[in-house]
Amino acid sequence: MEQSNTEIIDVSVIIVNYNSFHLLKKCLGSLIRFTTDVNYEIIVVDNNSTEGDVAEVTTIYDKVVLIKNKVNLGFAAANNIGIEHSKGKYFLFINNDIIFHENSVKKIFDFAENAGKDLFIGCELLNMDGSHQISIVDFDNILNSFGENFFLYKLFRTSSTLNRYHLNFKTIREPIEIDIIKGAFMFCSSLAIKKLSGFDTRFFFYGEEADLCYQFRKMGGKVYYFPHTSVFHIGGASADSNEWFKFRNQHVSKIKRYQKHLKNPRFAVITFFYYVGLLLRIPAYLIIGASTLNKILICQSYYYLKILFIYPCNEFN
Repeated sequence: MEQSNTEIIDVSVIIVNYNSFHLLKKCLGSLIRFTTDVNYEIIVVDNNSTEGDVAEVTTIYDKVVLIKNKVNLGFAAANNIGIEHSKGKYFLFINNDIIFHENSVKKIFDFAENAGKDLFIGCELLNMDGSHQISIVDFDNILNSFGENFFLYKLFRTSSTLNRYHLNFKTIREPIEIDIIKGAFMFCSSLAIKKLSGFDTRFFFYGEEADLCYQFRKMGGKVYYFPHTSVFHIGGASADSNEWFKFRNQHVSKIKRYQKHLKNPRFAVITFFYYVGLLLRIPAYLIIGASTLNKILICQSYYYLKILFIYPCNEFN
């Protein structure tokens, strides 16, 4: 469907895709089925998928604009391309493994309009069985980094001191200001994202949302968790076929966040805790995996060993 030059777009939905066309089809189908009473466009940016033709999925839906990259540019750069082609007052960035079950776009659009200010907004992410998935995260600091890397966050789930994920274990009934919303579902004003010059392309895959939220908060912006709607998130769909790819990029993005946002002595202390945590996980996962005949845990032990020897160059000096 071609849009006229005068058509006002309330929300531009941007989806970065790589393979997993069956998930993209479910995502698009549920988005279009449940999104009403708001004028929206859908921009799919395909990162040079290798398993088929993404157009076979996107041409089913007349609201979809497809952009095909000739190489895999990574999540951040592909989203920036989507931003360049979008016309909406607001942007909604979602993963291709998000499935809608209600009119979440309209609910969050109305909340943003009533707030009358530039916000980043996330909603509740659900596992496919309907249980709560990690949707909110605190910024890294010395204490919660200690708690995470020494497994204390498992023991003190509701501790705001030792657990970066503590808010996920509390009942939240009204919108609240937080540090980080998960990148699987990020809603924001186009003005806000343009002030930030989009995503930082030095983050190839993972960690982009933490960086974006941190930068936005530094500018005086507010990040909100909106509990009055939810979406299903399958999780890791683009990376699960290559577990090492996921491990490596999670590790690299974490170190890059430290390099960009932490100064000594915090950088030294938090990085030290992180590497001690890696060392602890190598024997722990190996022992548990071997005793339970769990090949996944054994592989993860090996991956933790491998990433000890990977340290990205500091691009933020």
